[in-house]
Amino acid sequence: MSSNLHRPQVLMISPAFPADVAYFTRALAEVDAVILGVGDQHDLPPDIGRLLSGYLHIPNLWDEDNTVNRVAEWLGGHRVDRVECLWEPGVVLAAKLRARLGVPGISVDQAYTFRNKESMKQVLDAAGIRTPHHYNATTKDQVREAAATIGFPVVIKPIDGAGSADTYTATDQTELETVLSLVEHVPEVAVEEFIDGEEFTYDTVCADGQVLWESVTWYRPKPLVTRLNPWISQTAICLRDLEPVAAGVDLGHRVLKALGFGTGFTHMEWFLTSSGEAVFGEIGARSPGGRLPHGMNFSADVDVFRGWAEAVCYGSFSQDTTKTYNACLVFKRAVGDGSHITRIEGLDPILAEYGPYMPVVDLVPPGQPRRDWRQVVTGDGWMVVRHPDLDTALHLADRLASEVRVVAD
Repeated sequence: MSSNLHRPQVLMISPAFPADVAYFTRALAEVDAVILGVGDQHDLPPDIGRLLSGYLHIPNLWDEDNTVNRVAEWLGGHRVDRVECLWEPGVVLAAKLRARLGVPGISVDQAYTFRNKESMKQVLDAAGIRTPHHYNATTKDQVREAAATIGFPVVIKPIDGAGSADTYTATDQTELETVLSLVEHVPEVAVEEFIDGEEFTYDTVCADGQVLWESVTWYRPKPLVTRLNPWISQTAICLRDLEPVAAGVDLGHRVLKALGFGTGFTHMEWFLTSSGEAVFGEIGARSPGGRLPHGMNFSADVDVFRGWAEAVCYGSFSQDTTKTYNACLVFKRAVGDGSHITRIEGLDPILAEYGPYMPVVDLVPPGQPRRDWRQVVTGDGWMVVRHPDLDTALHLADRLASEVRVVAD
């Protein structure tokens, strides 16, 4: 173990929440970083707490100016090399801390651009990048006016949201009025052109503006469709071959350049139309959720958590990034009206035949309470199937989606 004098000093915001962030915190320890944590969790999981050289508990973490002052006072001039946050609500907070502490990374202005879907698209529009036609709105009349200008169908979503929460499609004026009642609690929304195409992600680990790791994930079906139809098992495929989606990869590189992203994880969503056009959706200056980093790991037998830690601490990604598999993540939702899982159907025959291709089977066992799929991405469990051949991988994933049933009755 080297001395603290030469080890990277990393201030990690919310080092154990959401749950996937803990993997990144562990990865920092694996690459010999000194980790200082700041968060609103009073008691950290013991395996995370022991990795930290210090932890500042701030109950009102999202009072950003107060948090910046508290952290600066706590550090008392202690050197920090990086300020990192892998959770969407903390992107601006991390930037404000960088500004106060004189630490490199995305600036406050950049962070606001990443967080505000309208500002984000304005920057990309100016760079000549194809985005959906879009407007921001703070009143119902502004939403109506934007929809009339764009033309139906339109998508309405929070201006600073993450994932598909509070996101709806309206195909006519009647549906629009229904959506308006559903988003009354959202202070500002984006009204966008509905893009008819397949939906993908483009995810990267970068250092100093250079892409060190890249991955494309195909959503089947689109997350919005899944959110509106609770009986559907969402499938996400981390693709082995990126050549068929090269238009999206090129789009991603152009977006990162236009936004001036330097070092860290990015998560972009985009659409591929039937004509082959790649259309930007949105991008976050953070890692994806929904177990996608795990899917990336299974696609290349790589550890993207450690790769991210190396990138932010040393500017490198030392692992072989060759993809050898299509890794399909399948998320299950219980069927039935019961409050507890009673049985799992259809899994054993598939395991008997294809078990070697299934590195993860993690379903809620019988007797345990069912989960609220609206709050937990993995729903009532998830499975991973991987195979070098895409058609075979999709066939196996479809069998898991359609034949395996988690029952609560």
